[in-house]
Amino acid sequence: MAKVTWSRVVMNQEIDRLINSIVGRLDKLNLLEISGCRWTVSGENGKHKTMNYPEYDICELKLNEKFNLIIAEMVWEHLPYPNRAGNNVYAMLDTPGFFVISVPFMYPIHNHPIDCTRWTPIGLRYFLSECGFDLNKIHTNSWGNKDCVISHNQEPIYYDAEKHSLINDPNMPVSVWAVAQK
Repeated sequence: MAKVTWSRVVMNQEIDRLINSIVGRLDKLNLLEISGCRWTVSGENGKHKTMNYPEYDICELKLNEKFNLIIAEMVWEHLPYPNRAGNNVYAMLDTPGFFVISVPFMYPIHNHPIDCTRWTPIGLRYFLSECGFDLNKIHTNSWGNKDCVISHNQEPIYYDAEKHSLINDPNMPVSVWAVAQK
């Protein structure tokens, strides 16, 4: 298993499961990945495009293309205008299209280049509805526990199954994620 920070283990597993279930429902995959390149799963007739923030400012610019899957892992907390960015994502999605987003919650401020916002699972759900997504088509989740929160206030810790618990305490979320369908 590749090294992964403790705060991302469960989130990565859940996002992998979500994306694989979405990909299985699409005839072809037209994927936009914002600030990442973890997903290279475009099918025979599909495409995969990566745009990196802040070079690509999703708050100010929507691409003149349509995608059926847009993924933004751990970038929305850095955006000065997250609603503008959410509206741009909604406009770039085909119908039906899916937006998968993850954000930190109880995690130290990390200015790359800035750090602006945190959402709870319910807050992320309502944020996405303000960007145009139907509340009934938004599913959120979170993971964390006190030990992970404390350890990450010092520096990110790589997961060690013998030392680190993956038991979830819903009152101590380290990471929050959602999938929203247009």
